[in-house]
Amino acid sequence: MKKVFSMALVFGLMLCLFSGCTDKPADDDPQAGKVYYLNFKPEANDDWQMVAAKYKEEKGIDVKVVTAASGDYEKTLGVEIDKENPPTMFQVNGPIGLSTWKDYALDISDSEIYKELISDDFALKQDGKVYGIAYVYEAYGLITNKKLLADAGYSIEDIKDFASLKRIAEDIHSRSKELGFDAFTSSGLDGSSAWRFSGHLTNLPLYYEFTADNVTTQPATIKGTYLDNLKAVWDLYINNSATDPKTLTSKTGDDAVAEFKEGKAVFYQNGTWEYANATAIGKENIGFLPIYFGVDDAKQGLAAGTENYWVVNSQVSEADQKATLDFMKWLATSETGTMALSSGEMGFTSPFKSAKKPDNGLYAILDDMLAKGDTTSVKWMFPYTPNTDAWRAEVVSALAAYSAGTGDWNGVKTAIVDGWSKQYQASHQ
Repeated sequence: MKKVFSMALVFGLMLCLFSGCTDKPADDDPQAGKVYYLNFKPEANDDWQMVAAKYKEEKGIDVKVVTAASGDYEKTLGVEIDKENPPTMFQVNGPIGLSTWKDYALDISDSEIYKELISDDFALKQDGKVYGIAYVYEAYGLITNKKLLADAGYSIEDIKDFASLKRIAEDIHSRSKELGFDAFTSSGLDGSSAWRFSGHLTNLPLYYEFTADNVTTQPATIKGTYLDNLKAVWDLYINNSATDPKTLTSKTGDDAVAEFKEGKAVFYQNGTWEYANATAIGKENIGFLPIYFGVDDAKQGLAAGTENYWVVNSQVSEADQKATLDFMKWLATSETGTMALSSGEMGFTSPFKSAKKPDNGLYAILDDMLAKGDTTSVKWMFPYTPNTDAWRAEVVSALAAYSAGTGDWNGVKTAIVDGWSKQYQASHQ
């Protein structure tokens, strides 16, 4: 009997050898589950495709990654979520985004990925349940070419507030032909670039207003207390650049990147996610300044926060949900996953216990500012925006008209203040 059993075992092992036995689940195994991630960050698409291939190689599980075009994430998600094979993993931008997609958000309070967070501050909760996991902590401000600044006769230490930023930027612009470069990259209002201003720049007046008024939940109305400060910054951008303000709607995000990489401008409003592009000027030449706003400049730090929360689709099969949660845990804990999040175009600082520090000089500057403790980070308030895409579209249109001279600043104020209440009402009917 033992001989028969041994022969059967040998036969089975030989069969395994020739048929490729593995502990990985077969692709056609309905119990294996599959992962479909709708990626929010176009600049990280190649990295996510690499991650998908690595996960397939290590775990035998298919990971499909689709990347939405810049500025079109909500629209793309709305289309994809209703397909026969919808995303199993997608992103919301905070409590307002969650309210839109709550019917598709799985309660992951008992998940392993939730246990990997270094703090509950990075969990997106509602009614005591966890629906989202922050996967990156970021900051934005004015990425600065210190070499060009020195060529113009200044150092980054000379810029301490809005007044000094304005004085130096206007001087550089006035000598741009002599210097061979200008102060600011183009403030493009094409869809690939406009989010930097309709979202990130307008965050500054929202932050100062919400802080002064102790606003902690989405307000039905805003006052626009600091919109004159916004005007001052916007005027500085568009009047001290090589780009004609009348042409901003045709200027893209790629245009601004190229201008900075090629040494055509000193200041470029963007964030930590742009570090790989910024290194084109030499790592030693990269500086990072707050977008000084003329309110509390002595204490103002970089705008730091997150609007990037992973959500698991509650409407897909349990097998797909499990596969997706396993994928998230792998990203947060494995050598391959943590390396992927912290390197390349991702270069994330992730709030996970096993996260690796990225090779990102912009994060290093942020960490240094936080360690010194003499500045306060500008919190991200734009995730409170009602009907984000619709509100931002009206703001962009008004900024374009103002910049081209076909509209005035009152039109921008109307788009921001009245547009807020209009979109709030539309989203609360």
